[in-house]
Amino acid sequence: MKIGLIFGTRPEAIKMAPVYHQLKKNNITVKVILTGQHKEMLQQVLNLFQIESDYNLEIMKENQELSELTGRLIIELDKIIKKEKLDYILVQGDTTSAFVGALVAFYNKIPVGHIEAGLRTGDIYSPFPEEINRRLIGTIADIHFAPTEINVKNLKKEGISGNRIIKCGNTVIDSLKWIIKNKRELLKNIREKYNINNKKYILLTMHRRENWGKPMIEVLNAIKDYINKKEDLYVVFPMHLNPRVREIINKTLKNCKNKILLEPLEYLEFIAIMEKAYYIMTDSGGIQEEAPTLGKPTLVLRDTTERPEAIEAGTAKLVGTCYKNILKYMELLEGKLYQDMLKVGNPYGDGKTSERIRAYLQKIESEGKI
Repeated sequence: MKIGLIFGTRPEAIKMAPVYHQLKKNNITVKVILTGQHKEMLQQVLNLFQIESDYNLEIMKENQELSELTGRLIIELDKIIKKEKLDYILVQGDTTSAFVGALVAFYNKIPVGHIEAGLRTGDIYSPFPEEINRRLIGTIADIHFAPTEINVKNLKKEGISGNRIIKCGNTVIDSLKWIIKNKRELLKNIREKYNINNKKYILLTMHRRENWGKPMIEVLNAIKDYINKKEDLYVVFPMHLNPRVREIINKTLKNCKNKILLEPLEYLEFIAIMEKAYYIMTDSGGIQEEAPTLGKPTLVLRDTTERPEAIEAGTAKLVGTCYKNILKYMELLEGKLYQDMLKVGNPYGDGKTSERIRAYLQKIESEGKI
């Protein structure tokens, strides 16, 4: 059995890493095809998790439009898939790399497994373009590895039969638990490096396209006004590389006294900072899954989320980007709400998701379905 793993961003690599090692450990032939949708950030994760790639398309270039990225990926992935004669292809999540990987697999009549299947917001433009990517992958995929029961129900509503859906948790929990167990001393050293070991701080991340401009300005103004009233509370903000995002950050937070602005962090560095944060404010999807494992209350800076499990469980609050709402929830986290959110467990998995994915692939191979 020869399995192709197609991915190209840092979050995809983090979530594919435990699957890669499970397959390799069980003597399954793996071909890692990197699209290069992320560059520097991707390599950091490959090094951390010791993933060896077979191909790297290095597809990204400055100011590339989505349509151009999609077209180039179709052409380049098709060449590799035809050459390798893969038995099965796995894609993860909702990136353009994942969507095009599934599409080209379909063109070549190779079955597709979708890791992290069934996430939905109900709005095809939020997040953009991720929501439509995952819906399109869902139409193509032969098997859907769904993290939670909500994801299973979403897929069934779209007409996908239950025997093509496996509820198995999220692979990001596998990766996070491995790091917490194996990199304890390094995590402590990283916090010392950034001089935050003894500081009380909020971890902030914000990068989504739909939040560029006014939404980001509103959020940052609220955080600035709140932090400036506190003597001992800091905001730690790893800044996205995009120049438009950085311009807004530097201008809006210019007079924020307790700000710690950082360059983009390696994954291990980010986990180190997340582990000791007071709480988290983010528009990221993956952080909503990781935060409950670390027991971190999270304010989600979006109007919709494809990860409602944390909202329903109570470990996260969907707060949008309105100035008044941001201030309201930051003030609420000074009281009982904070303690209530701390008590909630992780609805996203037990750290054994990659084992379940590997076991399924071996099962269908033994049944002659691969």
